[in-house]
Amino acid sequence: MTRLLPQAADALLGFARVLRWHGFTVAPEQSVAFLQSVELLGPRHMKDIEDAALATLACPPDRRGEFDVLFRAYFWGDEELAATGEPEDETAVKDAVGGNEPPPTPEGKEQSGAIASATERLAGRALKPGEERLKAFGTALPYALPRRRSFRSQRVRLGGQPDLRRSMRATLANDGDVPAPMLRRRALVQRPLLLLIDVSGSMKQHTNDYLRVAYAVVQNADRAEVFTMGTRLTRITPALRLRDRATALERAATLVDDWDGGTRLGPALQAFLSVPRFGAFARGAAVVLLSDGLERGGHAELESALKRISGRAYRLSMCTPLAADPRFRPQTAALRAILPHLDDLVDGSGIEPLTDFILSLARRSERAQTRWNKVS
Repeated sequence: MTRLLPQAADALLGFARVLRWHGFTVAPEQSVAFLQSVELLGPRHMKDIEDAALATLACPPDRRGEFDVLFRAYFWGDEELAATGEPEDETAVKDAVGGNEPPPTPEGKEQSGAIASATERLAGRALKPGEERLKAFGTALPYALPRRRSFRSQRVRLGGQPDLRRSMRATLANDGDVPAPMLRRRALVQRPLLLLIDVSGSMKQHTNDYLRVAYAVVQNADRAEVFTMGTRLTRITPALRLRDRATALERAATLVDDWDGGTRLGPALQAFLSVPRFGAFARGAAVVLLSDGLERGGHAELESALKRISGRAYRLSMCTPLAADPRFRPQTAALRAILPHLDDLVDGSGIEPLTDFILSLARRSERAQTRWNKVS
């Protein structure tokens, strides 16, 4: 059997796998860039390989020491150093179509639902079929999502600009006779819809409904992506593309390992942005965060991540079950910090208010329109 890569390349890719095993976020595109950088540098010395790894594998500054330890352990053969990694301190990223990392053994249990926590607890979840209301939502969704003008054009009979190229071709094909003028106009396409679902213990009563809505979105929108967040980040879009609803929801439930566990929204969103192809999903999209915003610990990472997503997105909205109470006010430190970056903070307590809001995304709020005009 012919080898696709030389042996040296296999060794370099092995280092990327070691980083992922120890909790570093390394996308396939970064591994390819690592190989290309090593080829560009020579390399003449191990320092060239280390520089290429630092430049392409996106080592976080606060984990530089651990990165250096793993580099020496892998390339210099010090197996004792390789055991010093602490992957449980970082947010794991799981893609349904990629290689899934083995989940760590749970360290303990905690009461869930009443408060948010940073402790990870892995658990499965059995899901029931969707509700009847979602059928009407799925039918209306393709016509209700916001749209943008595409760079591609389409032929029209009225109201367009002259299509000179096609008109000249038609003239030549008719031996110089001038046919009816051909017109073209830039087509309108749906904007992407990105759902970020909080599956921590404090959201336990709502995650089933959120997944039903997510299934209807993926089945009926042209471009939709769904991620779950708790103590780790999981992409479940491929599972929700299955045509049978019960099978799709069951498959999505088995992909998510951190049901009803702790809350690390900030690190999860930072992990989302650190993977280039994940972060690209938010560009020009309507982003809907389904969470109560009860971040455990500091909220600096959450604020930083939402600020970056807001700069990329067409509209950034947060649907929280806490808003179902008329007395609700964003009084926690985390909510007050992220409020300037949100276009909407609305009720997300069930299927009805959530679907009604998604169907209204094309009607931009005054605040969202003001922010978008500033960006444009």
